[in-house]
Amino acid sequence: MYRYWGAPPRVAGVINVGVEEGTVDTAPRIQTTAGRLAALGFADGARAERLLDGLGPEAVSDFELLGDLVAAADPDLALSSLDRLVASDPSVLGAFREDPAMRRRLLGVLGLSAALGDHVVRHPGCLRVLVNEGRATDRELREELLLAVGADPDVPEPVAEPLPGVAGSGSPALDALRVAYRGRLLHIAGRDVTGEATLGDTAANLADLAGAALDAALAVARAEVPGSADVRLAVIGMGKCGARELNYISDVDVVFVAEPKEGVDETKALQTATRLAQAMMRACSAGTPEGSLWEVDANLRPEGKMGPLVRTLESHLAYYRRWAKTWEFQALLKARPVAGDLELGQQYVAAVNEMVWQAAARPHFVEDVQAMRRRVEAHIRAGEAERQIKLGPGGLRDIEFAVQLLQLVHGRSDALLRRRATLPALAALARGGFVGREDAKALAEAYTFLRQVEHMIQLHRLRRTHVVPSDPADLRRIGRGLGMTTDPVGEFTTTWKRHALEVRRLHEKLFYRPLLQAVARLPESEARLSAAAAKARLEALGYADPDGALRHIAGLTSGVSRRAAIQRTLLPVMLGWFADAPDPDAGLLGFRQVSDKLGSTPWYLRLLRDETAVAERLARLLGTSRYVTGLLLHAPDAVGMLGSDSELAVRPAATLAAEAAAAVSRHGQDAESAVAAIRALRRRELLRTACADLFGVIDIEEVGQALSSLNDVTIQAALDVTINKLCGGRREDFPTRFAVIAMGRLGGMESSYASDADVMFVHSPLPGVAERDATDAAHAVAEEMRRLLTLPAPDPPLQIDAGLRPEGRQGPLVRTIGSYRAYYDRWSSHWEAQALLRARFCAGDAELGAEFTDLVGPLRHPAEGVSPEAVREIRKLKARMEAERLPRGADPTLHTKLGRGGLTDVEWVAQLLQLRHAGAVPALRTTRTLDALRAAVAEDLLAQADEAVLAEAWRFASRIRDAIMLVRGRAADSIPGLVKERALISRALGYPPDGSEDFIDDYRRVTRRARAVAERVFYED
Repeated sequence: MYRYWGAPPRVAGVINVGVEEGTVDTAPRIQTTAGRLAALGFADGARAERLLDGLGPEAVSDFELLGDLVAAADPDLALSSLDRLVASDPSVLGAFREDPAMRRRLLGVLGLSAALGDHVVRHPGCLRVLVNEGRATDRELREELLLAVGADPDVPEPVAEPLPGVAGSGSPALDALRVAYRGRLLHIAGRDVTGEATLGDTAANLADLAGAALDAALAVARAEVPGSADVRLAVIGMGKCGARELNYISDVDVVFVAEPKEGVDETKALQTATRLAQAMMRACSAGTPEGSLWEVDANLRPEGKMGPLVRTLESHLAYYRRWAKTWEFQALLKARPVAGDLELGQQYVAAVNEMVWQAAARPHFVEDVQAMRRRVEAHIRAGEAERQIKLGPGGLRDIEFAVQLLQLVHGRSDALLRRRATLPALAALARGGFVGREDAKALAEAYTFLRQVEHMIQLHRLRRTHVVPSDPADLRRIGRGLGMTTDPVGEFTTTWKRHALEVRRLHEKLFYRPLLQAVARLPESEARLSAAAAKARLEALGYADPDGALRHIAGLTSGVSRRAAIQRTLLPVMLGWFADAPDPDAGLLGFRQVSDKLGSTPWYLRLLRDETAVAERLARLLGTSRYVTGLLLHAPDAVGMLGSDSELAVRPAATLAAEAAAAVSRHGQDAESAVAAIRALRRRELLRTACADLFGVIDIEEVGQALSSLNDVTIQAALDVTINKLCGGRREDFPTRFAVIAMGRLGGMESSYASDADVMFVHSPLPGVAERDATDAAHAVAEEMRRLLTLPAPDPPLQIDAGLRPEGRQGPLVRTIGSYRAYYDRWSSHWEAQALLRARFCAGDAELGAEFTDLVGPLRHPAEGVSPEAVREIRKLKARMEAERLPRGADPTLHTKLGRGGLTDVEWVAQLLQLRHAGAVPALRTTRTLDALRAAVAEDLLAQADEAVLAEAWRFASRIRDAIMLVRGRAADSIPGLVKERALISRALGYPPDGSEDFIDDYRRVTRRARAVAERVFYED
């Protein structure tokens, strides 16, 4: 743990200054003994003086004893425990003079562990183990602990009769086991703190001690359980115990394997083995006057807590062949027989190893790895992340996880990587060229440091903890234990943070930089992967086309240009972010395409290098959304908006309108260029909205409002350009007032990324203008505006759809306000009244727009409500539409628009409520679906619970339609049937990598409930 550095120089002189006349000493003259002791390292010099005096004159004059006390991590704690020990057994001081090495070991332990100090005070006889400087072998440990519980180490099989002195969990045997165990713990710690044992030796010795304790506990269990001789039971060590890298105090992870003896019924044998396993676990965890050892954790077994505690070997193998997930094989990487029937245990390990080293080839390898990573992060308690040296950022689990993943990826073809313990595995990875030597050295140093700190914080109270304390006294003890004497707290904190930062670069160090080395000209001192190894690693990280990925990496990083140099810095991190995205291949391809467009632009690479948030967000977007990638390729300079949520905030319509007007003014009479500028503005805002949507900055209602407002601004600006063009720049010569009325989803402020702009055109001739001339001019404006907004261009077109006008596509494209009045007075149908519920002014002459909405008000909000006959017609129309318009072969439970519980169901419920009641209830006179439902609840026309069900389904279906467009870059109303596409869409919606089935289940559940509410409300009278 720390290397004993001997007594500080001139301890005797410092203590004796001023005591003897004529003593010559150059040390600073300190007036009191207490002050001198404080200068040597005691926190409470006066107390230390009293305790030293209490030890007697021999102790006071023993400067070697004082030197060893001062060398302890906490001299005060060591002296306090020594004082109690001497009171219990005065012969200890004499033993110190006879064996200085034993004294150094004991005081080193007492300066770190209050718990072991308490133990030696209660059991001074255990000090004899400190005399031996050698490491106890596994066999010696098992013999000692078996003898402690009264078992015969030479009896290979369990006996049928209770062993002498082994009378069960309530017997003195368990106390004896605990005393013997802690005595050996004292010996291990004594060698550890004096530097006589390396970290690897200490961890292996602790694992051997745990195995010996399990065997002793099993002997106790055999004495309790009748028929224990009829079954073979193997205890498989997992985790740190299996890898022989155990902590001082930790749960011991195990798996139990059993086989009946010849002629014994298997069911009966498994029942007996289960009772044996339970009794063994109790023998370790039960509280006695001597405390407990640790918990035995069997939750890594097949099916976890829900599975049987004990299985036969064949049952284990059947589960692993059929049901096991990748993380279970990752856990089995460390499996080792530790107790019980070792021959059976070896058979188990040999059988599962064949599957362990093929885990990386499994279909869901990446998803399982990512799920495991999330589980690790989820175990961090709130407020502890920054002080957690195991699970926190830059902690032990980061190193262990990455080493194991590299082993699983490359261990398939390289048997030399198949090591259980972390440090040997890391060394093997370095020797094989899978990790650079300097990288491996840095990680090994960080791992060793963190494990040493972990041991020290656990030794203090023998408690299972991985949280670095915040108390300065505790930090001082840890720092001094690590050999830091000048400023223990500051030196420790600095070193810890440095190692944590180094480990935090884990993925770059272990996974991604070697991929660059496989294709780029990098320093020869770095390890290089072969092309085959690079492809294997890319496959394991989720890249479906590793050959293509390597080509992109080469294209980005090859050469000696500044751009290539910066890309070599960026890509290791970016590759990791792409791997975490839904579609890593698309992410890397998109990054190369964007970089090719902007790579020579100085600000671009500098922005990505210096602004981590921008680079990470860019990687996520490119690996999630083809729609966003397409927008970025035509506006790559928009990357800059990814820096903060404030940059992604929806911009006010008035601001956009002013920008559009400014863009138009710069192009004069060139209508096509002016509208191209408007469409470029729209493209940028579409990108802003899509990014805000994917990052959760805005919700689905805000998305609809933002897209609808953007379409309003676009239509208004295009209308201005078109009128200006047709009037030769003299807008005042235009012969009629002209307004655009939004309909459908645009009218409801519910536009999606794929929505056309449903509109109607209305005009009103100016005084003195013939209606025919005015109509011709209005028609020309409408047609030209539609043409300009759909011209071939790099920007998404805005399709203007006027199909909801009177008489549909057979009727005139533009009508006067009078023509609309005449038509609606004479010919309007129920479906037209329903469609007009969403009509609102969006562009052109606002007064004319208001006239139109006043005109259609009585039609869509009839004072007495619609007649029963009209309600029946609406219901028939919905049923016919559902039967005829649902695409052939479409799954009605997965069609977001026309499917059961989808958008149409919810919207028609809202619209029928409006048709029936809006004439009398002004709050229902809204064009928005969810606002209408909320108003219906407020007016007691709809139950709040029903509104919640319908609104949830509407939001979910709307989000899915948008996600389909974002992910695929093309619109669709049905959730795709392909598993991969479903997975990509579910990830865009925020589901985890393995959550696509949950996504489908959630949608079906939500829409099934909505369908039930819709049918009941829509058809009730």
